Amino acid sequence: MSEWGTASLYSLKHLGFCRSRLREFLTGLGQSVVLVVAVVSAQPAQAEKITIACAAVGIEYQLCREAAQAWAKEAGHDVQLVQTPASATERLALFQQLLASQSSDIDVFQIDVIWPGLLGRFFIDMSIYFTSQELELHFESMINRFYVNDELKAIPWYADVGLLYYRKDLLEKHGRDVPDTWSELAEAAGAIVEGERKATRHRLVGFVFQGKAYEGLTCNALEWLASYGAEQFLKPDGAVDLENSRAVEALHTAASWIGDVAPRGVLNYAEEEARGVFQSGNAVFMRNWPYAWALVNGSESPVKGNVGITSLPQGSENGIGRGTLGGGGLAVSIYSKNPKLAADLVRYLTSKKEQIRRAIDGAFNPTIPSAYEDRRLLAAQPVMQKFLPMLSAGVGRPARLAGDKYNQLSAIFWNSVHDTLSGQQNARNSLADAQKQISRLMRDR
Repeated sequence: MSEWGTASLYSLKHLGFCRSRLREFLTGLGQSVVLVVAVVSAQPAQAEKITIACAAVGIEYQLCREAAQAWAKEAGHDVQLVQTPASATERLALFQQLLASQSSDIDVFQIDVIWPGLLGRFFIDMSIYFTSQELELHFESMINRFYVNDELKAIPWYADVGLLYYRKDLLEKHGRDVPDTWSELAEAAGAIVEGERKATRHRLVGFVFQGKAYEGLTCNALEWLASYGAEQFLKPDGAVDLENSRAVEALHTAASWIGDVAPRGVLNYAEEEARGVFQSGNAVFMRNWPYAWALVNGSESPVKGNVGITSLPQGSENGIGRGTLGGGGLAVSIYSKNPKLAADLVRYLTSKKEQIRRAIDGAFNPTIPSAYEDRRLLAAQPVMQKFLPMLSAGVGRPARLAGDKYNQLSAIFWNSVHDTLSGQQNARNSLADAQKQISRLMRDR
């Protein structure tokens, strides 16, 4: 332990979350215990305690812990970290349970850019504690995603966009260019896998992505639709346009990969499962978020130095290869007993200095444009220069249009896509069913 703090482990029971419905919920998720790291400041007699719930994908939890500890040392207060499920879908469900219980045990929540409409009523208006000058430092598009009814429900922490990762060494070895289209990707993947398997590399697969039935599949499927010019399926008036030839072709193409270009196991992959296969050297291509860049190039990574990234492929002349936009922010619970101090922790964590550190150590894209001019960042992560145009051209999810119905809409969509990928329905029928269900959902708003 450091000289200024100690750490200990707690379960939800120790934090007062011992409600029967929450126990049942966590058991269903396989999350019987959620760990909390208690960080004790150098001034325990005067210290207040703030608890933050951080995500745990890749290096994410470690970066959150390090920054929270630095703030605690500087501010002279205590911080506890709640380590939440890696799956965004499971994390959202857990947050909904915790916030509905009106507990004050967690002050700061790390939320996805698509959650303000679902959870906004549980969070304070951050503009009370942040000046307009502070807010103007961030990308306007990121700030705008966290507004609900003119109240700012979170401060942007990092920006995300879907990327295509590829093995530079294998493409060069087999004389293949970086693919511009999905058909080129499938052809290159097939040829490389066949060639490598002749050399006894039997575990190599062509392409891995997030094919599990959860929010990550919605992100992937929106990218497929965008590549065929069909991503804006929810209109401002609530009309739904999924049952069209471009969307059908996009989904039919993706389904054709399963068991051929992509292993059948991809139907159960989230971000970390895909990264594990790719980073172990067993995939030619991978769709994932920028966070994976630092990990696949880590000192112990088998593929270090042999990985490239680019924008996702194009599907047809009507479409453009674009990644789905993502990212996260930090929100303060309305049940917090010390919202001002919680907001101060958020200010520290979302600062330019901290965002640059997270970019250098974890490849998390800053939400502050001027951070991309930092020499240390560009020296450590020169690839960051590629991310800016991808972020500006990314595919948005219909979260603001759907409001508090977004989670239901997305679940309908990802389940219909998963049915197609798994062979339970063809693309046209599954999208027709999804259109009917989403149309009913929008009428009931």
